[in-house]
Amino acid sequence: MSSGSSILRRRFLVGGAALAAVVALSACGAKTDAAGSSDKAAKADVSGDTVKVGLLNSLSGTMAISEVTVRDSLKLAIDEINASGGVLGKKIQPISEDGASDWPTFAEKAQKLIQEDRVAATFGCWTSASRKAVKPVFEKNKSLLFYPVQYEGLEQSPYIFYTGATTNQQIVPALDYLKSKGLKKLYLVGSDYVFPRTANKIIQAYAKANGMTILGEDYAPLGSTEFSTIANKVKASKADAVFNTLNGDSNVAFFKEYKSAGLTAKSMPVVSVSIAEEEVKSIGSQYLAGQLTAWNYYQTTAGAANEKFVKAYKAKYGADKPTSDPMEAAYTSVHLWKAMVEKAGSFDPEKVKAASDGITFEAPEGKVTVDGATQHIHKTARIGEIGTDGLIKEVWDSGKPVEPDPYLKGYSWASGLS
Repeated sequence: MSSGSSILRRRFLVGGAALAAVVALSACGAKTDAAGSSDKAAKADVSGDTVKVGLLNSLSGTMAISEVTVRDSLKLAIDEINASGGVLGKKIQPISEDGASDWPTFAEKAQKLIQEDRVAATFGCWTSASRKAVKPVFEKNKSLLFYPVQYEGLEQSPYIFYTGATTNQQIVPALDYLKSKGLKKLYLVGSDYVFPRTANKIIQAYAKANGMTILGEDYAPLGSTEFSTIANKVKASKADAVFNTLNGDSNVAFFKEYKSAGLTAKSMPVVSVSIAEEEVKSIGSQYLAGQLTAWNYYQTTAGAANEKFVKAYKAKYGADKPTSDPMEAAYTSVHLWKAMVEKAGSFDPEKVKAASDGITFEAPEGKVTVDGATQHIHKTARIGEIGTDGLIKEVWDSGKPVEPDPYLKGYSWASGLS
């Protein structure tokens, strides 16, 4: 815990020196062509009977609690595709790298995958800080990243496909749900980096326009285990509910302290946007039973595609291993990439992007469709309640997939955010 925490105290914030270093890395690390140019797009090696893809996840550090299983679900999708003949007649060869919960490391590993391993696409990242760190690397090299986790929106990149939820597919529905239940006095608790801070700006704007009140807003460093002060402030606020944007294993300490402070799901419910089944198992359902989550998929989501996914995942990794939203979005991302490549008839990123619009997949979460204009996907919003068995049961859903709106252009209250 201490080593992971010390690494993450050097957290990556947009616009800082770390981003400048990442941009420099993406430029100076590019291979030169015969004419000496260093601005040439990376070319995937598709000369043999295999095609390489990168898996870029935190396998160590504070985010490993969430990201190891995402890597596992990516491998499951690759195994399935290979068993059915591969992509354009080539078997997929995954190259896995550890971002180590450290944003500059993510950038270095992304560069390695693109330039040294010559992957056709990369799947991974979790925190928005890691995504912001690698974004200039993928853009400089004109290589594709498939990002599988919900995020704060207000971003679009020509070389990133976002298969997790954007703001109007998770945060806004969660706020709508709280409002519908009369829970209008909120306290905000989050990790101290770009996703929680941006998400909370959006929540503040929503609250102002919807008759809600924000009673407090506190942040803790990623990897932090000290939450007694925050828990006491939350309790003293007498809020109706808490909106939680903590990430990683900080959630373990927070919910234990929450219970120690005498707070319960009945007295002051918490809605979390980064706690799924895997985190519930690590934290303990005794600390989370009755609390709320906002996602697009749960292990309990009905449908034949999900039954197949859950069965396959448990057969490969163990009957006691749960599935979760980021895992499902990662699994889905590989199948979407395959469909794009086959429609394009090429692994070339530009041709894959051009073929992406309208691609559909019968995913475990339900049918998803790629929006080529934003490179996000249509997703069904779901609110769930954590049970004593560690599973999350859906208590509300949007009824149909929600069109992605990463810049919240359809919401007048969000006009000043982007």
